[in-house]
Amino acid sequence: MSEALQDRYAPNNQCFGCGPANEKGLRIKSRVEGDEVVAEFTPEPHHQAFGGVLNGGIAGALLDCHSNWTAAWKLMTERGDDVPPCTVTADFHVKLRAPTPMDKNVRLRAKPVSVDGDKCVVDATLEVDGKITATCRGTFVAVKPGHPAYHRW
Repeated sequence: MSEALQDRYAPNNQCFGCGPANEKGLRIKSRVEGDEVVAEFTPEPHHQAFGGVLNGGIAGALLDCHSNWTAAWKLMTERGDDVPPCTVTADFHVKLRAPTPMDKNVRLRAKPVSVDGDKCVVDATLEVDGKITATCRGTFVAVKPGHPAYHRW
């Protein structure tokens, strides 16, 4: 799929990390490539922590949102649905392994690890020039009617 999951399924989403409709957000574009979901991100000067290095919170937001969309895509395909369920983050653990430079594109990669009912565990990496600078493992849950995020896309 060459179209971003966010653009296809949630064009009005306001999420800071992945919402296409959030003009001040990161607006990542997650695309399915085989059995993984990938995205490219170009840091801007206001994403800096210090001296040309990406802020760790921004790295975490990128990994969180990208992994969340990976889980939504996986749950959709597992169920044979036409649209992904609205999913939220139950937990995510980021390891910052090396400084992430600001002067190059960042590549996100994520793969579903397991599915258990409405829950999906995802492993993800943040890379620059093939070097992994951060990793993430998260659990994401499809929400039910009555949850505030239920109709967010």
